Amino acid sequence: MKNILLLVHDDEGQEARFQAALDLTRALGGHVRCVDVTMIPSVVMDDYAGAGSAMLLDDEREREGKNKERLGGRLTHEDVSWDWIDVTASLPTGLLDAAALADIIVLNSGLEGSPTMREVASQVVMRGRAPVLAVPATLDHLALGRALVAWDGQASCAATLRAGTPLLALAEEVEIFMVRDGAERTEPEEAAEYLSRHGIHASVRVIDDGLHAPDSLIEQECTRWRADYVLMGAYGRGRLMETFGGVTKRMLGKTRLPLLLGH
Repeated sequence: MKNILLLVHDDEGQEARFQAALDLTRALGGHVRCVDVTMIPSVVMDDYAGAGSAMLLDDEREREGKNKERLGGRLTHEDVSWDWIDVTASLPTGLLDAAALADIIVLNSGLEGSPTMREVASQVVMRGRAPVLAVPATLDHLALGRALVAWDGQASCAATLRAGTPLLALAEEVEIFMVRDGAERTEPEEAAEYLSRHGIHASVRVIDDGLHAPDSLIEQECTRWRADYVLMGAYGRGRLMETFGGVTKRMLGKTRLPLLLGH
């Protein structure tokens, strides 16, 4: 996990993404690629739509040009390997087009706007091959010491665990947490055995609770165990990550912790 892809766009979540990407790059000894996305404006079609769209695009390009100057200047003083590409597209398309060789993509969770970062993260997770690290806009430092794996025994969670193993290897403690519902295909003990072969010794906690929403149980466990971030499969088929993405979307919308998501 050496190739970190960072969304650069002048919005309220950019500083949190930037700091998380720097911390991640340093921790992994990797390289961060900054993808500066100039968004194509959406305008109501009428006789003046073409001219209005062109003006909005020019404004967006000017704003992102200034943004590039600011962040590029800061990056020259950071002790990380980096490069920069400029893209004109929607946020998800711009990122996905640049992500063919990315190992992890840094985005936001829970940030409002048009489109919301929850929507962007959802599309990138669903359509991309690399896991997404979605961080809250309030993040000022990415802590990696205590990793909670929200395990549902489904394929998307197993794939995220495999992809995130280099990150889990940096943790001081890892807990695999599962709410048993009978739909799991792979037991949490098997996940712990897999990690042990990578030198990662994880504890396992399984509970039976059919009354409370899975995202609430994950949040409660994060508080109880003092997790720094959560690794979980997105839009899977178990009760924890149900087919229509309710848990995933709610976690993206409300959690105060970084989420490492894969599909």
